[in-house]
Amino acid sequence: MSADAASVPVSGRLYARRRVVNVLALLLSCATALFGLFFLGWILWTLVAKGIAGIDWNLFTRMTPPPMEEGGLANAFFGSAVMCALAIAIGTPLGVAAGTWLAEYGNARKAGTVVRFVNDILLSAPSIVLGLFIYTLVVMQTGGNFSAFAGALALAFIVLPVVVRTTDEMLRLVPVQMREAALSLGIPQWKVTVQVLYRSASAGIVTGILLALARISGETAPLLFTAFGNQYWSTNVMQPMASVPVVMNQFAASPYESWQVLAWAGALVLTVFVLLVSLAARALLLRNKTPND
Repeated sequence: MSADAASVPVSGRLYARRRVVNVLALLLSCATALFGLFFLGWILWTLVAKGIAGIDWNLFTRMTPPPMEEGGLANAFFGSAVMCALAIAIGTPLGVAAGTWLAEYGNARKAGTVVRFVNDILLSAPSIVLGLFIYTLVVMQTGGNFSAFAGALALAFIVLPVVVRTTDEMLRLVPVQMREAALSLGIPQWKVTVQVLYRSASAGIVTGILLALARISGETAPLLFTAFGNQYWSTNVMQPMASVPVVMNQFAASPYESWQVLAWAGALVLTVFVLLVSLAARALLLRNKTPND
């Protein structure tokens, strides 16, 4: 009885200490979350307050102006759309094919482990390094000719590892029983992949593509070494082309108020675009999510 009585205060002190540690950890977690949300809200408020003044019809219909004149970002919006579309068109098929090989054929091979390791390195590589790589590989080999195609290649190297990782993960989440059931019916492996696996994993793969699009839409560093920029309207992808991030980088650092207003407006439009793409990806993923019950 005395031993039991002595053990009660010890367990009570241990429980009280755990409660204190739990409360402290909860308070620190909430404080950290509020700290981050405060600065996020501050950034968004500043962006909206300074960017809304430049949102008008001219922003989407007029070219980038010379200093101290009125204009818009029509050529920059068009250039960003063209280069992002080309990057998605180049990186998505390669990424889906590589992710399919990893999930279906290279999962139990050493080559698959090496490919995943290299893909992780590419996924975390600084975008400026990829821009310098394309600058050396394409721009310098064509006599220093900057082009939208070179910019799209640099962006495609950012898209590629994202799509590879997403495709690999989504296909590995498909139950093995679905593969076995399809193969037991005598369906060739390629038809199983295209008609069964891709249909099951399509929501996750498309989500990865949309997230890759949201990531490349705001990249500046790769385009500085590849697409460079163009003050005028250009539809030739083998020539320099304007883009919103590069124009923002140039106009925000200028002493001209008209340029700074356009830079804030472009930043606001770009932020809204990334937000809408992210929401679309989230909605697509949740719509195709299978309930556990």
